[in-house]
Amino acid sequence: MTTPPLLSVSGGVATIRLSRPDAGNALDLPSALALRDAVAEIADSHAGVHVAVLRAEGRLFCAGGDVRAMAAAPDRAAFVAELAGVLHQALSGLRALPVPVVAVVQGTAAGAGIGLLLAADIVVAAEHATFVPAYASVGLSPDCGVSALLPAAVGARRAALFLLTGTSIDAATALDWGLVTEVCDVDDLDARAGEVVGGIAALPRAAVGEAARLLRLTPERSYAAQLADEAATITRLSGTPEAGALITDFATPPSQSPTNGDPA
Repeated sequence: MTTPPLLSVSGGVATIRLSRPDAGNALDLPSALALRDAVAEIADSHAGVHVAVLRAEGRLFCAGGDVRAMAAAPDRAAFVAELAGVLHQALSGLRALPVPVVAVVQGTAAGAGIGLLLAADIVVAAEHATFVPAYASVGLSPDCGVSALLPAAVGARRAALFLLTGTSIDAATALDWGLVTEVCDVDDLDARAGEVVGGIAALPRAAVGEAARLLRLTPERSYAAQLADEAATITRLSGTPEAGALITDFATPPSQSPTNGDPA
C-alpha cells in the first residue's frame, strides 16, 4: 500500500515528508502525484510560509523511481513517461516556490532522490548518508533535472564521473563536491536542520524568498539579465512596508543617554 508524502505547516515552516519507508521512499505514481499536490498546496498558500522543508521517513531518503512498479507496468514506456512527467511537474513547482527550500537527508539518496536534493536550496545530510547515481544500473538515463542541475552543483567533470561510472559517493565527498551544504552526525541532524530552518524563518520572508529565486535563476541566463532582475527586485522590495521599516530603523542612530557619556 502506498503512503503519499505528508504535508504539514507550522510556524511558517511547510514540511513535506516522503513516507514510504518500507519501499525506501521510492517514488511510484501515487507518491509522485502526492508530492506534486503538496508542492502546489504550498504555492497556493505561500503567504503564511517562510521556508519549505523536504524530509523522509525511515532508513533511506529516497531510493529513486519505483523500479518494481516499472517492472509490473503493462506498458512500461507509458508508465515511465507518466511518472517522469508528474515528478518533473513537482520539481518545477518546488523550484518555483517563492521561499527557500531545505532538504534534510537522513540516509541514501538515489536516482530521482538526487533530483530532489538538487531542487533544494540548502541540503543538510547525515554523515552516513550515501548518494547513488542508480540510473545506469537499471539501463536508464537521468531524469528529475539531474542532468541539468548536477553539473552546476558539482562541476561538469564530477557530474560525468558520477553518472557515467555509476559510482556512489559518501557524505564527505558530497560535501567536498558541493552536492550537499553541510554534514553532521545523525543524532544532531534534526537539531541542526532546525537551526538552519529557524534562521531562515527569522529573516524577512520576501528578502530571503527573492534571494532564493535569484540564485536558482543564475545558471540559466546571462549576467546582464541577472543584473536587470536584481535591480528590479531590490527596487520593488525597497518600497515595501517591511523593508521600509527595517531600513529606517537601521539608519536611525541610537538615542543618546547619560550612560553613553553625555552630561546628566
